Amino acid sequence: MSVATAFAAFQQTVNADIKHVREARDRRDLFKKAFLPEPDILEVIPSGSLARGTHKDPIHDVDVILIFDPAEHPSWGVPGQSAADCLDYTRTRVNELLGATNGTVATAVRLARWRNHAVKCFLDDHEDPDAFTVDAMPAFRRDGMLYVPEATSKKWIYCHPEYLIAETAARHAKWNKFAGTVRMLKKWAADQDIKIKSLVMEVLALHHLPLKSTQSAAVKQFFVTASYFIDGGNEVTDPANICGPIQSDLDYSEFAARLADARDNAVAAAQSQGNNDAHSAILHWGAVFGSDFPAPTASDGSPLPAAVPAGPRPVKDTPQG
Repeated sequence: MSVATAFAAFQQTVNADIKHVREARDRRDLFKKAFLPEPDILEVIPSGSLARGTHKDPIHDVDVILIFDPAEHPSWGVPGQSAADCLDYTRTRVNELLGATNGTVATAVRLARWRNHAVKCFLDDHEDPDAFTVDAMPAFRRDGMLYVPEATSKKWIYCHPEYLIAETAARHAKWNKFAGTVRMLKKWAADQDIKIKSLVMEVLALHHLPLKSTQSAAVKQFFVTASYFIDGGNEVTDPANICGPIQSDLDYSEFAARLADARDNAVAAAQSQGNNDAHSAILHWGAVFGSDFPAPTASDGSPLPAAVPAGPRPVKDTPQG
């Protein structure tokens, strides 16, 4: 097995099931169908990892943004009760349009609860192992950005999710493995024993994943430069330079240690590949990505003996989206 073949196989493991992706898109389209004809809605736009093409398996949620007409809601957009009022109004409209009992467009949403910025809509049975939500965020367009309610602070804040969507699309247009490789990096983060938000990895990839011709070369360089960046005391912040740090509770010292371990094995893998030793290279990549990365095989398909990785492998037992 070649390194390229191993990465291709790992890509299929990381990618979400196409049936679930289609269902996620269908749900997103259902919300657009329901809300776009509403007189106070100007746009319904996709957001989140599904919109960026960086969604990995499993899908936990699909994001939509409901752009309201500010002329129809003049009391919104000011500090105080209006943030909760906006979210509660959105929840009520979800129930009226798509509620499982009496929805006028479809009877799809069994439960809708608003959170800090969005209304989380549950469509599946709570025992369904493949369940995922639709998160509908109300917003105004203002100053070239989105202006959204924040329940916890009782304020409205600016954000710019379309910036990351556009930047990701631009990189994927230059290198058609960009989005898929980001999924691999998110899988790596999810397998660590510390909490690392997926968005942290997406933003790091935006700045540190080179647009190389091979995934192995790009991933190696990512871990080298990302490790240097984090070890240097830098924090991962909103790429649009609006919202500040992405994960304030991230243990950066532990994050740096895990990136360094991945870097060492990635560099060792590249050295082995340069020496035409695909067996050792694949083993080192397995030390980076864990047991889901294919093990090296002989020409007859039988497994080959293992080698010692470049560094200690972290405990990996906490799935995250």
